[in-house]
Amino acid sequence: MKIISYNVNGIRAALSKNFTEWLTTENPDVLCLQETKAQPDQIDTMLFAEMGYTSYLHSAEKKGYSGVAIITKQAPDKVVIGMQFPVYDGEGRVIRADFGDVTVVCVYIPSGSSGDLRQAFKMEFLREFAIYIANLRKTRHNIVVSGDYNICHKPIDINHPERQIGVSGFLPEERAWLDQLEATGMIDTFRVFDQAAEKYSWWSYRGGARYRNAGWRIDYHWVSEPLHGRLKSAAILSDAIHSDHCPVVVELND
Repeated sequence: MKIISYNVNGIRAALSKNFTEWLTTENPDVLCLQETKAQPDQIDTMLFAEMGYTSYLHSAEKKGYSGVAIITKQAPDKVVIGMQFPVYDGEGRVIRADFGDVTVVCVYIPSGSSGDLRQAFKMEFLREFAIYIANLRKTRHNIVVSGDYNICHKPIDINHPERQIGVSGFLPEERAWLDQLEATGMIDTFRVFDQAAEKYSWWSYRGGARYRNAGWRIDYHWVSEPLHGRLKSAAILSDAIHSDHCPVVVELND
């Protein structure tokens, strides 16, 4: 199973930048999208259907905001929209699909960069999402949590970490949340295969950040420990340019 996660920063904008051609080339089994920024009737799912994909969408109530989707070639056994937590589900943050013994969760964790209120909202979401994942793992042991986490875990995951003190996305309490996730037996798949520095998945549009590779690694596939032995590969697809993010990929053996 090849799973790609991609914060597209607007699916309609991405589709205007040869997104379907890129998707044809990469040919994932499952595509997890974040920040679709569109209502279901604004997303031309027939484009994906013609490529053999079925689309499952979870849009935000607010138009042009947030939203996640799972687009898949393999028919899921079950799809669950949201966490059954209205304050978060109204923002289109989480969608889950089960494929045999593997569960894929697509998540778009809130950003706290706009101020204290949203940072507090982010930390509340993280607490509830950790409970959601823990409860899910009681019955679904093989779980892949794919998406934009809006957190750099370690100094190696951000450019010039010494300059990022006190910045949302690199706060000690956010990084501690990922430490705790890891302590429960979840695995950052990219670091299983690549320990190199300067490997990022998001760059600001300002100041030529992408050209200078002044980026952040905030897009992940974390998997539960029982999947460790089935990991085949993981990578950052930094050559794809449809967004201020780039896709990340993980492959699992059967």
